[in-house]
Amino acid sequence: MPRLVENTRARRRRVLIDAGWSCLARTRCRDLRVDDICHEAGVSKGAFYGYFPHKQTFLLALVQDDAERGEETMLRLQAAPMRAGERLQAFAYAMLQRAQEPGRVQLAADIWSGMQADATMRRLLVAVTARRRDRLRSWLEVGIADGELLEAPANALASLVLALGDGLTMHAGLDPQAFRWDNIRRALDILLSALQPA
Repeated sequence: MPRLVENTRARRRRVLIDAGWSCLARTRCRDLRVDDICHEAGVSKGAFYGYFPHKQTFLLALVQDDAERGEETMLRLQAAPMRAGERLQAFAYAMLQRAQEPGRVQLAADIWSGMQADATMRRLLVAVTARRRDRLRSWLEVGIADGELLEAPANALASLVLALGDGLTMHAGLDPQAFRWDNIRRALDILLSALQPA
């Protein structure tokens, strides 16, 4: 396939993905309609089905898109000239920022609640979570080895950080008024400071 055609297809697919995020900010996954996505994207249903054979394929693409954004964030932080504690804090802040995006909150709530019944979705989430945990664990191990962070089980700590982000996303989906994000950020700073030697 010529590169121009590939680029055009990638752009059109991106428009559909972005439209999906916009729609999810207003509705649940189960209520998400292909017609609404197409209207938001300004394309025909035929164009949609040229990229996604059915709605479940589209939802998987949204999960993959979210995973890729998370991976890009982690790679950017890994390449940045930071100490381990700063990198961990920056990652936690990025998770908090993403947890405030309505479309991502809705997708996370719906996917987590339904993943037991969808083996493909479950495998994807397991793989994404494992990659994030491994990368966080390696950052923590470096910080512990350098004496910047207190001795702690790095894998367990990485799991806690990920669970904190996922949990806040779920709570925001349940009740957007349950807490204030600036207070969460301050509390997170206190928790992360406890990892640093006195």
